Amino acid sequence: AGMNGTAIDNFVCVIFNVSFMNCTWHVGRTATEDTQYFLYWKPSEEEDITECQNYIKDDSGRHTGCQFQNVTIANKHAYFLVNGSRSGQNIQSYEKKINISDYIIVEKLTPPLNVTVNCTEASHRCRIWWQPPHTSHVKLSDCFKYEIVIENK
Repeated sequence: AGMNGTAIDNFVCVIFNVSFMNCTWHVGRTATEDTQYFLYWKPSEEEDITECQNYIKDDSGRHTGCQFQNVTIANKHAYFLVNGSRSGQNIQSYEKKINISDYIIVEKLTPPLNVTVNCTEASHRCRIWWQPPHTSHVKLSDCFKYEIVIENK
């Protein structure tokens, strides 16, 4: 249902600092300046669907994204719906039940925590250890790969 070409495109969400999430999209190819979009999401089966409370807007005032705070994704699935209207007419909806690993949701990780270095001059060796970064949904520390760059200063 809705007018052809009015549905959003390129829907992506990015989680950062563990509990903040930005979702953005491009307006439909036939969307006019009076087209308005509304994002609803459901982070798990047990929770109610809620509308975005903090929209990101383009120069025409159209909603092109949403900023969420205190996000927790307890399982690997979430449900998103973007609908709206223009001149009182419905537009095409975008609905997606996603798996977190589908890369529609990307997480920008914090650096590793409590990095500790212990070097011994006699053996010319250093021991380096750390704790994995905090994350919104990854529970296993072996999911991470690390790269160490050592600079001699």
